[in-house]
Amino acid sequence: MTDRALSEEAMLASLRDIYLPVEAAGGFAADIAVVIGLASFAALLLVGVFRLVSLKARAAPVESPLAGLQDLPEADRRVALLHLLREAAPERYAAIRGAIYEPGGGVDLATLEAEVRARA
Repeated sequence: MTDRALSEEAMLASLRDIYLPVEAAGGFAADIAVVIGLASFAALLLVGVFRLVSLKARAAPVESPLAGLQDLPEADRRVALLHLLREAAPERYAAIRGAIYEPGGGVDLATLEAEVRARA
């Protein structure tokens, strides 16, 4: 180093002489490792985005529990409605449980369906 200050032109000229080496430290193996790392990261990001999109696409709106009961015979429909009522309103199911075994079928099917609609 010198004791005297450099001129502005001398500093600018010395800055222009600074350059980075063409080949990085580690050579070709380091370049390959960086490419593999970046590709892996990009793949993980894409998988995450596709997973989020597919989860939202799979989530279908919840149907009414009564939707599939219209095609069932009356006896099976009554049993299914009773099961739904027991899950939705156990206190109401307990109140009509004794009437289920009465001659004539107990609770009317339309009434049972209305109660399930109101509570489910």
